[in-house]
Amino acid sequence: MKPINNNIVQMPPSGIRKFFDVASQMKDVISLGVGEPDFCTPWKMTSYAIKTLEQGQTSYTSNMGLIELRKEISKYLENHIGVSYNPENQILITVGVSEGMDLVFRTLLNPGDEVIVPQPCYVSYIPCVEMAGGKAVVVKCSEKNEFKIDINDLKNAITSKTKAVLFNYPSNPTGAVADKALIDSIVKLCKEKDLYIVSDEIYDRLTYDEGHVSFLSLKDAYERTIFLNGFSKAFAMTGWRIGYACGQKDIIKCMMKIHQYTMLCAPVSGQYCALEGLRSCIEESNQMKDSFQQRRNVIVDGLNNAGLKCHMPGGAFYAFPSIKNTGLSSEDFCQKLLFEKKVATVPGNAFGDPGEGFIRCSYATDIDKIKKAISHIKDFVNKI
Repeated sequence: MKPINNNIVQMPPSGIRKFFDVASQMKDVISLGVGEPDFCTPWKMTSYAIKTLEQGQTSYTSNMGLIELRKEISKYLENHIGVSYNPENQILITVGVSEGMDLVFRTLLNPGDEVIVPQPCYVSYIPCVEMAGGKAVVVKCSEKNEFKIDINDLKNAITSKTKAVLFNYPSNPTGAVADKALIDSIVKLCKEKDLYIVSDEIYDRLTYDEGHVSFLSLKDAYERTIFLNGFSKAFAMTGWRIGYACGQKDIIKCMMKIHQYTMLCAPVSGQYCALEGLRSCIEESNQMKDSFQQRRNVIVDGLNNAGLKCHMPGGAFYAFPSIKNTGLSSEDFCQKLLFEKKVATVPGNAFGDPGEGFIRCSYATDIDKIKKAISHIKDFVNKI
C-alpha cells in the first residue's frame, strides 16, 4: 500500500482525550478533565428544537446557516460588543468553533505562512495551522504574567512571513483574560505589521472579576479580525455543535466555500436551539456563569491549600495549578493521581511545552465533587 499523509501520521493525538478515555473506563472517577459544563441545555432551547423536529424541519439550511440565527447573532453582537455585521454575508454558522478555526486557516494561509500562537493553548490550534500548510510560531506565556502574552515577546516573534496572530481570551487552559490596555497594544502592533487577528472568544460570557474585552470593541481591529464564537460553553450546548464566524465578507465567502464542500451546513436542530438561546435564555446563561464563579473560588482556594500554587483565573472554567514542587512531570502527576486517587485532570504539556509543570483542572462540575477531588489531591500531594 502507498503511504498515507506523513504530516497526519506524525501529528500527536489530543492530550485531553488521552486521559479522558482512560478515566472513562474506570469506576468512581471524579473528572476534572474535559471542559464541558455539567448543566443541561436550558429546557426552553431544547423544547424549541424538539418543536422544530416535530414540524419536520430536518432538511439542509443555507450553507451560511439559518438567516434567522444570523440576524439574531448580529443583534446580539451589536448589543453585547457594539459592533455590526451584515447577517447576509459576514456571519457563517459553523460546526462549533473547532470547524471555524479550521476554515479560517485554510482560507488565510498560503504554504509557509506563519501564525503566532501563544502557549499554553487549546490543543487544536497548532494542528489546524499545520493542516492548512502554515507554520505555527509559539510564544510562551508565563505564570508570572498570569499567562497573558507579553507584547514585547509578540513583537519579537513577528517575521516577514507572519500572516496572522491567534488569541483566545478568556483562555483554555489557563483562564487568562486580557484587559483593554493589552488588547489595545496588540491591535496597534497588528495594524502596524498588517496582520490578521484570529480571535477565539468562546468563553466571552464566562468572565468573573472584570467584563470581557473583545478585540472587536476596538475600531482598528474590525477589518483585520476574524471573530469566532459559539454556544457550547455559555449555553451548555457542547453536543449540539453550533459555532459562528464573523469577518469581512471576502474572507467569510471563502470560508463558506470550504464549509460548503465539506460540511454543507451545521445541524439544523442545533441552529434552532441556539436561536432560542439568544432570544430567551440569556438569564439562564448568566446563572450558569454565577455557579462557575462559585466553583472557581472553591477550587482555587482548595488547590492552594493542598500545596499547589494556583493563580486566580479571570475567565473560562479552568484552574491551572503548578505541580513543580512535587518533583513529578505533568504526565506522571496526572497518571498517578488518576490511578491512586481516581481524580482525572489533564497534564499541562498537552497544551504545549510551556504547560509542562502544570495541570489543568476543569471546575465545570458539581461543587461537591470538586470538594471531594480537592481532598483527594491534598492527600496525594501530602503523600509525595
